[in-house]
Amino acid sequence: MKKVLGLLLALSLVTFSFAKTSIVAPKKPAKLNANQVMIPVGKNGETVSLFDLSRMKVKDLEAMTGTKMKLSDKVGYAIAQKQLRNSINSDGTINNKKLNKIAAKADTGSGFHLGGFALGFLLGLIGVLIAYLIKDDKKAARVKWAWLGLAAWIVILLIALVL
Repeated sequence: MKKVLGLLLALSLVTFSFAKTSIVAPKKPAKLNANQVMIPVGKNGETVSLFDLSRMKVKDLEAMTGTKMKLSDKVGYAIAQKQLRNSINSDGTINNKKLNKIAAKADTGSGFHLGGFALGFLLGLIGVLIAYLIKDDKKAARVKWAWLGLAAWIVILLIALVL
């Protein structure tokens, strides 16, 4: 009995000596500056910062877009502009979680990514896997276009097999 008790004591001592707890505080996402978030406005591809849009007058917006706003559009713009102003801190950072998430997605450049498309189109599924492995600020666009490149390759293959 003494041997069993000694063994249990030794095992519990060994178990507790290797136990470790560490508390890691989650990283707070970097707050975006409203002056750096650019929004396309108008037919010519002109861009305006989120901060400037929150302070812009209706006439300036009409001049930039080249269209005349109706009264209901002006009222809607004024309401949205007030909400936007309330979502921007005095130091220029965005304090609205939804707006911060949308602005962060807009900054990643979710437009066409030639490298991602080429990975998917030329290397197939291996290219898609490579797109997942590369870690940088354009990963989301690269992965998306790698999948689209793979889909284009499959469509071309199916067309070639049918003909």
